[in-house]
Formats: sequence, structure tokens, C-alpha cells
Amino acid sequence: MQRVISIVGGTGAEGSGLALRFAKAGLRVFIGSRNLDKAQAAARAIAAQAGAGEVTGHTNPDAVSKAAIVIVTVPLSAQVETLKSIRASFASGAILVDATVPLEIAIGGRLSRTLSLWDGSAAQQAARLAPPGVSVVATFHALGAEALTRLDQPVDCDALICGDNAEAKAAVSEVAETIPGVRAIDAAPLDNARFLESSAALLIALNLRHKVRHSGLRITGLGAGEVHP
Repeated sequence: MQRVISIVGGTGAEGSGLALRFAKAGLRVFIGSRNLDKAQAAARAIAAQAGAGEVTGHTNPDAVSKAAIVIVTVPLSAQVETLKSIRASFASGAILVDATVPLEIAIGGRLSRTLSLWDGSAAQQAARLAPPGVSVVATFHALGAEALTRLDQPVDCDALICGDNAEAKAAVSEVAETIPGVRAIDAAPLDNARFLESSAALLIALNLRHKVRHSGLRITGLGAGEVHP
């Protein structure tokens, strides 16, 4: 698959973990950051660990301009500013994947609680800020950074995918399933993204309670035809 993936916030734990897995699968990955030197240093480290793919560092707008799929993995406190800064850089027909979890910690609250947002979810907030013609998909909330960095083990977690464009969901599902152990599941419209974001907070609470860092979610009872968009 010669698909280009840009990860905005790619120097953080979640973004770096996804970049590592995609590079390992042979995809071309652009690491985006506000700081070019930081992005390039992260890209070199990820490329060395993955031993495959092509990973390069860029400023956020530059990374976005080169990709068919742009994954945003920034904290809630940086989401709006980041989306505004890259809004004019999307290529025509690009897909924006939002993995933001609106945690209370953004305003000094608890790490395992979510905030209620005016738009309904962080993904819907992203959709409001996205430029016309860019489809927004919500996913990757349950794929923990710790599990992503363990390249010797599959990621034991489903990727629930919400969005209003079936073709965009199918494209993101294909990318998600390049990660060993990950199964993509169509979780219906973007309006359901609030449930994905809340599930991430639940997993954080479980990790804290059971002193682990890699709990995940599996959905049972779905037939093969019900899994992919």
C-alpha cells in the first residue's frame, strides 16, 4: 500500500506509536509538529525502530499538505489551535482522522473523565473546523501508546470507526488494519464519536485501577459483513 499518512502531533506518545506501527507496515509516514527540529528527531527515532517504511519530519502545515490521510493526535487543549493552523493546508479530497479525547485534565480535572463539548464530541468539533471537502473520521481512541510501541506483539484491540462518509471510513479501516491484531469496525455516524472518546477515558481508568498501560476493547458478536464499513 503506497498510502501517505501524516500524523499531526506525531511527536507525542500516541502519535509516535501510530507512526511506528504504520512505518513497520511499510507505509510512508510524515511526522508533523510545530517545531521542525523536534519532528525530524522523532522521525529519525521512529524510522530506526521500525526498520521499514519511510518516516520524515515536517512542520504541521507541510505534513498535512502532502497526505491523503491526516491523523490528529494532539491533546484537547491544543486541538482547536492546531486545526486552525492547518486548515488551509489540506489536499483536495483528504481525510481528517481525529483521535482527540476530551479529558477533564485539560482544565485541571481528572485524567479519567471526559468533558462535555458544545459540538457533542471532539471529532464533531474537528468537523466544524475542517475545510469544505475534507471528510472527518473518528478512531484510534482505544489503541494505547504502550501497546503500539511493543512491535514484538500484536495490538489486542478493535479500532471503532465513526464517520459520515463511507469511502473515508473504508480508507481509514484499511490503514488501521495494517497494524497486527487490529480489526476495524464501522461504528456508524460521526455523532457516535462521543462514545469512542468516553471509552478511552474508561480504558484510562482501568489502566490506573489495575496498574497496567495497555488495556483495549474487543467487540463480539459481529458477522464478517458487519465489521468493515
